[in-house]
Amino acid sequence: MEKIPSFTIDHLRLKRGIYVSRKDIVGGEVVTTFDVRMKEPNREPVLSPSAIHAMEHLIATFLRNHSVWADRIIYWGPMGCLTGNYLIVKGDLSSADVLPLMLEAFEFVASYEGEIPGASARDCGNYLLMNLPEAQWEARKYLLEVLCCATEENLNYPV
Repeated sequence: MEKIPSFTIDHLRLKRGIYVSRKDIVGGEVVTTFDVRMKEPNREPVLSPSAIHAMEHLIATFLRNHSVWADRIIYWGPMGCLTGNYLIVKGDLSSADVLPLMLEAFEFVASYEGEIPGASARDCGNYLLMNLPEAQWEARKYLLEVLCCATEENLNYPV
């Protein structure tokens, strides 16, 4: 079986950042998938399931309510390896194009107070698996160490 493109990225050299994972044509329109990598694969501890789950609820809600981007957001969700998230957006975009949006989203999580949207038995299949303080800590760390000082190395896959 042939490897899918995301399995051909050298994860041993991959840094934290925002990367264009793929671009597809759907109904005549370009759709860009981003790899929002919060942890260096195989070199640092992954995100806890409860932190990434809380982040998923908060960022998905934030993006789908964004005044500028809401109509272009297709999907936000965690990677199975727990080292980051996928963002799928309508449009032929670069990592630099969505960097300001990701800054806003992670600032939102880092400073969020209140109930997590959809964190109830009625709305979520595992509503107890959420940790807001840990999600805030991880969001703040990613903001300060990666997003606020992103370079080309954090916006383009290693070659």
